[in-house]
Amino acid sequence: MKSVIARDLVKVYKVSTRTRSKGEKSAPKEVRALDGLSLDVEEGTVLSVLGPNGAGKTTLVRVLTTLLTPDSGEASVAGVDVIKHPDEVRKVIGLSGQYAAVDETLTGWDNLVMFARLYRMSNAAASARANELLEQFSLSDAARRPIKTYSGGMRRRLDLAASLIVKPKVLFLDEPTTGLDPRGRQEMWGVINSLVDSGVTLLLTTQYLEEADQLADEIAVVDHGKVIARGTSDQLKREVGGERLEIVVEHQHIPAVREIVARISPNVVIDEDLRRISAPVSTGTKALMEAVKALDDAGIHPLDLGLKRPSLDDVFLSLTGHVAESEEK
Repeated sequence: MKSVIARDLVKVYKVSTRTRSKGEKSAPKEVRALDGLSLDVEEGTVLSVLGPNGAGKTTLVRVLTTLLTPDSGEASVAGVDVIKHPDEVRKVIGLSGQYAAVDETLTGWDNLVMFARLYRMSNAAASARANELLEQFSLSDAARRPIKTYSGGMRRRLDLAASLIVKPKVLFLDEPTTGLDPRGRQEMWGVINSLVDSGVTLLLTTQYLEEADQLADEIAVVDHGKVIARGTSDQLKREVGGERLEIVVEHQHIPAVREIVARISPNVVIDEDLRRISAPVSTGTKALMEAVKALDDAGIHPLDLGLKRPSLDDVFLSLTGHVAESEEK
């Protein structure tokens, strides 16, 4: 069953610009944030949406969470039409945006109770749900402290907790770990994995490729408002190509190592700055063993030697021609 369905979504913004000479506004320019975008998410799975800066990721999330109305196209979440019945959609979703939407002057407990009351829970139900979520997100000890005393990771966990007040069927996370240090990011990954294990369907946008690799069942790559590729992490990596043999040596050995690698694979690439010689190989460990023997016979001791599978960074660059960047504002 599909928990999220988007078909041919279009969203066009008109952006005014100024002429350099007089500073006068020119005719508005159209920016197609979504240009016929289509995707779906299976119930109980994680779909990660990747894309370069301005690709349309945040616009997509805003449409699916009823914060924006598309110019054309159709979308449904948990079987409810996003355009026709936005109020019903809001009852079954949770949203955590790029920045923690909490009141820094209130305590963590007060924030959660406030959100619960906005969902029209009774005082008793709001208090019980706040305590439950604070325990779930390891924030009980800080429950009565003002948010301004929280670390970045604690704020993000509280923001995620707030998005779960109504126990949503579908959760939208828009770059949930932006600005967190590696430890905070790992903690958030653990929380997200536990939510998925509980049966929540998740659509995740991220600028961290390792995050998509870690969390997603499937990945959709978006560029210029369209989905340009989709599949599991392994499927996307296979599309880029097979393994690469990589050898790092002292500068004086680069010519000799180039000849050795050329006998194994004809498409040799040399990075003089990194002192790295690399080439795609189809025989995997056999090619690696050949290289080790040839280097040993030549009396060359590499600084580094190994096989490298394509990473999501390679996939991203190959598909979009860009490095991964944060989303449009």
